[in-house]
Amino acid sequence: MVLITEQLIRKKSEHNELIISTLEELSLHQEDIEKIEHLHNWCRDLKILLLQSNLISKIENLYKLKKLEYLNLAMNNIELIENLEQLESLNKLDLTLNFIGDLRTSIENLKNNYNLRILILTGNPCTDYPNYRDYVIGKLKQLENLDNIEIKPSDKIQAYKNLDKIRSDIVQAEFEYSIERDEQKIRVRLQKEELDRKMQEIDNEQERVKLFWNTKSENCPETRCDISKQHRKGKNLDGNSEKKVKKCPKLFAPCGRPYNLNQPKLDFKLLDEIDRYELELSVYKFMDTSLLKCDVQPNYVRVDVKDKIFQLHLQNEVKCSESSSKRNQITGQLLIVMPKLNYKATDIIKTQSENREHQKQSSSNNPKDNLKGTVNYKNIVKPNEKQLESQTNSVDLKEIPALI
Repeated sequence: MVLITEQLIRKKSEHNELIISTLEELSLHQEDIEKIEHLHNWCRDLKILLLQSNLISKIENLYKLKKLEYLNLAMNNIELIENLEQLESLNKLDLTLNFIGDLRTSIENLKNNYNLRILILTGNPCTDYPNYRDYVIGKLKQLENLDNIEIKPSDKIQAYKNLDKIRSDIVQAEFEYSIERDEQKIRVRLQKEELDRKMQEIDNEQERVKLFWNTKSENCPETRCDISKQHRKGKNLDGNSEKKVKKCPKLFAPCGRPYNLNQPKLDFKLLDEIDRYELELSVYKFMDTSLLKCDVQPNYVRVDVKDKIFQLHLQNEVKCSESSSKRNQITGQLLIVMPKLNYKATDIIKTQSENREHQKQSSSNNPKDNLKGTVNYKNIVKPNEKQLESQTNSVDLKEIPALI
């Protein structure tokens, strides 16, 4: 049985910096949850709650969620709609592919949800009742959409008009379904006992699994629970038979030189200053700082990001004891400052003087500074020999007679 725990909710609340008290949206689908609990005390600000594809058999422990607007309980084992009267803000309720057969009691329990506008009951046994749609529309006047089909004013008028006649049809259909459901429970119980007896006679585990999946079964809550248990059992068997061994990456070359690794595939920037190295690592913004481990060695720096290694080789040795790391609280960026070991204060003075001399030389060699006086435009481009020959062989335009 899978329970709703604080650890599970925090795992699903990474978008809210792992804070569960202010969560507005929570998705717990496909977790094999069998019971709703703790949410009404831990997450009172929820507006959207997604619990589809689980094994929930009863709607409960939601009465404190006054801000809840959308509740999705599709593909569960619910047979009755109940305990939703105090959800004042509930606007949309999705109960697709459940086992709701008691339609009258379920609809009666939704009368006080005045803000309910969308109700989805597709795939439930009650949708096969005669005049099911007219009955729901006539009982829940606040609805605007039923089973993803818009409710028109004419639909409401017709439902109100024939409500008394429709009610008798619904009562008869419910009575027939309850008898069929009781018979189904007996059949399923006997089939399960027979299947268990056959599986006990088989020694090979693979043959047992094959027999289970080849056996025909009915669509009911009990069958869904058995299928889920078999899935979990199969996962455990696969995990035990095939033990996955994590491959440790090679961190050093045979000669002892550290490799450069970036397993988390993070953007980074390394500044090589005169007196220090500065490594800027773009860590995920909402990742908890406890999942980061920094290790500075004389010739390399290593950062473990959620068990993924980022390693960088340094050309110059650094002072490990004087290195420091900081993290930006807004962007989540990690800054590691590593002072160089053989750095001297005179190095900065030398580099500054060299830069000044270089600037002087570049300014003196600049041809723009040597331009003085007027410019003779005739000497800018020297004529070629071909141009000189063309000038000597050119004909005077005055000797050419005018055109008639």
